[in-house]
Amino acid sequence: MLVARVRDRRRYEPRDTLTSLMLGFGSTIAGALSAGAVYALALWVWRFRLFDIGWQWYWFVVAFVLDDLAYYVFHRSAHRVRWFWASHVIHHSSQHYNLSTALRQTWTGFFSLAFLFRLPLFLIGFPPAMVFFVAGVNLVYQFWIHTEVIGRMPRWFEAVMNTPSHHRVHHATNPRYLDRNYAGVFIVWDRLFGTFTPELDEDRPRYGIVHQLGSFNLGWAAFHEWIGIARDLRAAPWRAKPGYLLGPPGWSHDGSRDTSETLRAAWRARHNSPSSASRPASDAGSTASASPPARSIGASAASR
Repeated sequence: MLVARVRDRRRYEPRDTLTSLMLGFGSTIAGALSAGAVYALALWVWRFRLFDIGWQWYWFVVAFVLDDLAYYVFHRSAHRVRWFWASHVIHHSSQHYNLSTALRQTWTGFFSLAFLFRLPLFLIGFPPAMVFFVAGVNLVYQFWIHTEVIGRMPRWFEAVMNTPSHHRVHHATNPRYLDRNYAGVFIVWDRLFGTFTPELDEDRPRYGIVHQLGSFNLGWAAFHEWIGIARDLRAAPWRAKPGYLLGPPGWSHDGSRDTSETLRAAWRARHNSPSSASRPASDAGSTASASPPARSIGASAASR
């Protein structure tokens, strides 16, 4: 915050920062209330383990790598399945990108069953305490990458690790950046599975979600997507109801809404049209709007 105060005060907005901190506080309480149940389930699953894995240091390394892979699978699912997105969207709802954004975490992770993605590690034989320890290290690592103060790290580091540059792409709403760079610690997963996109200087990330919250209300930030799901389920025909739960965010049975794929396809069509060659590089690489990004949630509720 001190660096931002000197360089660019717009990087922090007091109401946005307070909302992020309060969402983080609520997430901590929710996690504490559900921790016992999650750990008990992990111990129960561990009873059926395939191997007896000890506590030697190298098993911590293996567990850390496999847990990061499990996080990648979870994170990708959290953007591609609306049920999981309803919890994860909280983390993306700020139109700012700073260290306080890292603390903007879900209140409904237990309800959305996010813990299921780590169950294979217990079945393999990794002790629950070991898995939760390396998961905590993973989460701590991800704190520092939520910043615009750091540009790019050395090339070798950018090639292997998740960095502020890579994660800015993940939080961006620019069409080229939507649903990219799911990594927790190792960006190699995105490179291996085809979901990596580099940050481009000519296409500065704009943050938030496609339909911005337009509010600093804690309750709305925490539950707005669950409310949207309930409304869609009530109004949709029976055959379409599963799609509003398990389809990607933005899916609709009549095609009246946009998903990441349709937004990206529309951007590519504009970008590759003959008229795009005459536009400045910064405009040709962004959305149709030439207006600068909103600097706070309350500044703009408009969506693409």
